[in-house]
Amino acid sequence: METRRPPLPALRQPTPRRRSRKGYLWLLFFVALGYGIFRYYQAGQQQRQAAEAAQAQRLAHRAVSVAAAQARRGNVPIYLRGLGTVGAFNTVNMKTRVDGPIVAVNYREGQFVNKGQVLVEIDPRPFQVTLEQAQGQLARDQAQLNDAKVNLARYQKLWEEQVIARQQLDTQAASVGQFEGTIQADQAAIDNAKLNLSFTKVTAPLSGRIGLRLVDIGNIVHASDANPLAIIAQMQPIAVLFTIPADNLPPVLAKLRAGVKLPVYAYDRADRNQIASGTLLTVDNQIDPNTGTSRLKAIFSNQDNALFPNQFVNCRLLLDTRRGVVLIPVAAVQRGPQGAYVYVVNPDQTVSMRQITLGTAEGNDQEVTSGVAAGNTVVTDGQDKLLEGAKVQVSGGAGPRPARTPNPAGANPAAGALKGSRQRPAGKQTP
Repeated sequence: METRRPPLPALRQPTPRRRSRKGYLWLLFFVALGYGIFRYYQAGQQQRQAAEAAQAQRLAHRAVSVAAAQARRGNVPIYLRGLGTVGAFNTVNMKTRVDGPIVAVNYREGQFVNKGQVLVEIDPRPFQVTLEQAQGQLARDQAQLNDAKVNLARYQKLWEEQVIARQQLDTQAASVGQFEGTIQADQAAIDNAKLNLSFTKVTAPLSGRIGLRLVDIGNIVHASDANPLAIIAQMQPIAVLFTIPADNLPPVLAKLRAGVKLPVYAYDRADRNQIASGTLLTVDNQIDPNTGTSRLKAIFSNQDNALFPNQFVNCRLLLDTRRGVVLIPVAAVQRGPQGAYVYVVNPDQTVSMRQITLGTAEGNDQEVTSGVAAGNTVVTDGQDKLLEGAKVQVSGGAGPRPARTPNPAGANPAAGALKGSRQRPAGKQTP
């Protein structure tokens, strides 16, 4: 007999109203969670902004460490710069005047030789023989001249006694004249032989440095040879050719016409170290149309042999010197949309930005024509941290001098100076 299980009760299906209520609850949960995250982020941002504002306020009241220097009065030179090449003041190619073998070379390569020094000797024997022949010819002709003069004196007495005709006397007088002319020719031959004999010793026509040896003992040289025996370059004095823009030529010509000796300074390739100093000698007679420059020639004594032919140098021509102008370090000059400016340190240890007008700059000195007066302290390092009115602490250079009464006799002159500042001695100026 089968037993039947009772039927299971049917599952209750959720109603649509209950499902919508759960969706609202989840939505409210996520909204509340997002709002909480937003409020947390907003609070963090406010705290960060407050911290940054406090930090900025602390930095605004904290003194910025800078370096400074005092503006001073001094002299600034006006240079015309140009690229130059050193050249020998005179260059001589030594050649022989006579033909013959070389028997002696009396110099070392690269040696400094003096004017008149014998450098090369050519075999003198053929020229000595020629001289002796000319001297013998002169002696023979002198004997004939003496005999002709004696006969002329004898014919003169005979003609006075009407023994001989006038024609014989005139013929004898003509013979005397012929012998005298022959003797003059013999003397010229002797002088020519002596001259050729002197040419066998090749001497230096000037003092200078001789180059590498081009001939050796035993070589036969000729007066028609193209190659020289040696080359001498005059080193003392020595010349430098350099160029300047054609626009700068008029003031240079005006100085030369007035007889002013313009100094010229030669610097090394890096244009940092001065090698030698000299004076301007002359200006070329034309301007190069291709480059728009003019060539100038300066002369240097070169006693220390610092300059060498074909050496490259940077030349500075001192045209003028501006005296008693206001000078500041080049590092103090800043440039902005309105032009050049500097930060000036006030007596209360704050800075002010001042627009300035620049003049001539030379080395580390910059001329200022307006905006800064002598004695003002300008910031030379740390300008990128400064704003108008910022407080500073001078850690290098000369700070502003606070007002104080004159020191009594024997007092310390550095008393009252700013801590860490260095005062420039009064009257010490860079020319």
